[in-house]
Amino acid sequence: MSDNQTPEQKARNEIDKKLNNAGWIVQKKSKIEWSASRGIAVKEYLTDVGPADYVLFVDKKPVGVIEAKRDEEGHRLTVVEEQSSEYASSKLKYLNNDPLPFVYESTGELTRFTDFRDPKPRSRPVFSFFSPETFDEYLKKKPLRERLLDIPELYTDGLRDCQITAISKLEKSFKDNRPRALVQMATGSGKTYTAITFIYRLLKFANAKKVLFLVDTKNLGEQAEQEFMAYVPNDDNRKFTELYNVQRLRSSYISSDSQVCISTIQRIYSILKGEELDEKIEEENPAERGWQPREPLPVVYNEKVPVEEFDFIVIDECHRSIYNLWQQVLDYFDAFLIGLTATPDKRTFGFFNENVVSEYSHEDAVADGVNVGYDVYTIETEISKNGAKIAAKEFVDKREKLTRKKRWEQLDEEFSYDARKLDRDVVNPSQIRHVIRTFKEKLPEIFPCRKEVPKTLIFAKSDSHADDIINIVREEFAEGNAFCKKVTYKAEEDPKSILSAFRNEYDPRIAVTVDMIATGTDVKPLECLLFMRDVKSRNYFEQMKGRGTRTLGYDDLKKVTPSAVSDKTHFVVVDAAGVTKTMKTDSRPLERKKSTSLKDLLAAVTFGAQDEDLYVSLANRLARLDRQLSENERATFAEKANGKTINQTVRDLLYAYNPDIIDLHASEIKQLHPEIQDVEAKKKAQEKLIDIARSTFSGELNEYIENVRKVHEQIIDTVNTDTVHRAEWDKDAVVRADELVSDFKTYLEANKEEIAALRIFYNQPYRRREVTFTMIKEVLDKLKLEKPHFAPSRIWQAYEQLEKVNGNSPKNELTALVSLIRRITEIDPVLTPYDQTVNRNFQDWVFKKQAGTLKFSEDQMNWLRMIKDYVATSFHLEIEDLDYTPFDALGGRGRMYQLFGDEMNAVISELNEALSA
Repeated sequence: MSDNQTPEQKARNEIDKKLNNAGWIVQKKSKIEWSASRGIAVKEYLTDVGPADYVLFVDKKPVGVIEAKRDEEGHRLTVVEEQSSEYASSKLKYLNNDPLPFVYESTGELTRFTDFRDPKPRSRPVFSFFSPETFDEYLKKKPLRERLLDIPELYTDGLRDCQITAISKLEKSFKDNRPRALVQMATGSGKTYTAITFIYRLLKFANAKKVLFLVDTKNLGEQAEQEFMAYVPNDDNRKFTELYNVQRLRSSYISSDSQVCISTIQRIYSILKGEELDEKIEEENPAERGWQPREPLPVVYNEKVPVEEFDFIVIDECHRSIYNLWQQVLDYFDAFLIGLTATPDKRTFGFFNENVVSEYSHEDAVADGVNVGYDVYTIETEISKNGAKIAAKEFVDKREKLTRKKRWEQLDEEFSYDARKLDRDVVNPSQIRHVIRTFKEKLPEIFPCRKEVPKTLIFAKSDSHADDIINIVREEFAEGNAFCKKVTYKAEEDPKSILSAFRNEYDPRIAVTVDMIATGTDVKPLECLLFMRDVKSRNYFEQMKGRGTRTLGYDDLKKVTPSAVSDKTHFVVVDAAGVTKTMKTDSRPLERKKSTSLKDLLAAVTFGAQDEDLYVSLANRLARLDRQLSENERATFAEKANGKTINQTVRDLLYAYNPDIIDLHASEIKQLHPEIQDVEAKKKAQEKLIDIARSTFSGELNEYIENVRKVHEQIIDTVNTDTVHRAEWDKDAVVRADELVSDFKTYLEANKEEIAALRIFYNQPYRRREVTFTMIKEVLDKLKLEKPHFAPSRIWQAYEQLEKVNGNSPKNELTALVSLIRRITEIDPVLTPYDQTVNRNFQDWVFKKQAGTLKFSEDQMNWLRMIKDYVATSFHLEIEDLDYTPFDALGGRGRMYQLFGDEMNAVISELNEALSA
């Protein structure tokens, strides 16, 4: 390009170049050759209001115009929109055309685009021009922004309140044509599930072409792919991947027939640059490692991936992947941008134009029972606080960081180091050992009543530091390799298998990581995070802390931590690096008054104490209690709390001292009373919030909380020792057991006419096949209400003292109750777990059926076994049950009909009768 070109000529040359890149052939109006391309950009085409700079033709039909301006006029592109739209709505010479829908204003460097078919046409910046094929595709259907208006009201079944709010507000944002939106949801509250739900709705109801789900580590991409594969929408019984194609990028090839593309932002950047990707880069968090070229080259147009490739881009963990080098990827595509994060900062809010469609904090999640709260336990050593000195002439080991080879050397001069140099420039095994030893010694204090080490994640500074920690952990706990494992990208064992074992199996009890599972990886049984490294940023610390927030039910927690006595109620941050001392956290440890009893906390709040620590600590205690209560106990709480649930009560307590909530209420007061000063408005707002929180509590409710808590807590006497004198059933105990069983029999017989299930078992045994789950639950509910001491587990234990019992007491109360009823009505000669009875009856039935010429296929047998397992816990199968779990996942009643044909109903009827025999 010669230097004597005018600014207008330079702009035209740059526009021509970008048009060529996008698949257009630029021609003068005097030299048109229609066969040259599907897309022809004709310069200076005459209209009835003058010559247009460019008119775009697709398959010889005009579709749009470009208004060209010199580079210095970039700031005026929105000003010339009226001029370009005038050309678009004019008549082209020789043609009786309708107004042209697609309009650009461009300097070659800056380009804006408007689709005049949109409900409210609005120009937007674009990286480059769209291809002719794209315009041809656009003209065959309604524009995206009009299709977004067709999205129906959200069907909320199965969604949490925070997810409903996020999706509903996000879809309103789309309908308002807001190009960027931020979804802030606490770690563990279901961000990815929320994202997949709105992606599904965009594909189904707005006919979105393609969605890009961006992550910043390979690990997060794999996890996202698993969640897409597992997702079943609440308005369809098919999985997401059965409805839409999902591709996780492992190369530079983006499939044309995928509706969802999952990729690291690093990979998309390399694709746009046309470069090979070093896959190690995908394994590192860019925000923590800070990898990028010193002078990153700008992204340029890539014809294989046009700017209009994606309609929507969802950016996971967006707080760390939308800046500097990586922002170019987002600026390249013409797409709505949706950010997902638990920990936004000011830059994040700014990038998403302060369009926050969801604000759901850790404290909100704890109040709702979506997350568990945490406590902090500090371990501090002299060296970790103040460092140390090594005198000159001392002999020391020196170790290579990578090979870990050691050599012995005498120091020429004194060597001093502070805490920052620990485990980087200098390793002090004693410091690591004292932290680990103290952690082990204090575990009974941190986690009382536990027989095993809670699942613990240790954050190390480096791989070398992690190795030192692992060796010392194994020594101090006197355990083997399986007890403590390293989970990093560089682990010699497969990190995925170690992570799976950490999540699902008893061992390892302790995992050590540098950053692989710092973010985005669920390990729900985690109850302890031990920080042996400081953290650079508040956001990263919040993400690391988020590994412990996941809730987990009692049965699932007990599978990996057998001595657990309830649901996971909280987790503990053990701080051995001073990481919690700096103001790095948005969320608060909710326990401030450990030495204050629950009774005193309740009394203090009830009688008007105004101390933030009291309110926050009471909220924490109630949130933990909620994880331990039954549904009936929660309902009783609400009844005594004037209709408030425990979650609402916790939220009110937290809101009383939440600055954001106080400011919100203060602004409402100011609107009603403008004359009130800000300080006075805040004071009144807080008084009102404190009053709302206090008003819940009363003597009756407080007494109930105290009593119900005692049911779920035990005092462990570690002071008085005991000795064993005898190990057998006491004779008096046998007599009491006999009386209990006799009373239980008498009660059942007395109610056999009133309760349907008992009437059948006693008087109409041929109808046992009709006994349903609901019928048995009616018996259990009546027992609990009238005779709570007749709990099935207690009656079972009594039988164990009186006679032979085939198997242990079932964990499920209902199946235990059926077994007891069968024994008392003498259907079974000895007490037998119902699932064993069903298994035996199933074997007999199959044997009889196949004794002749009939032979079940493997698929038929698998289906019959599934029915058998269902009946073992639900007692009866109706044909309608085939439409639900577990049958629906394998095709439901349609699949059973394929397998058994017209015999399907007969098979169900026979099995109901045979299994209940």
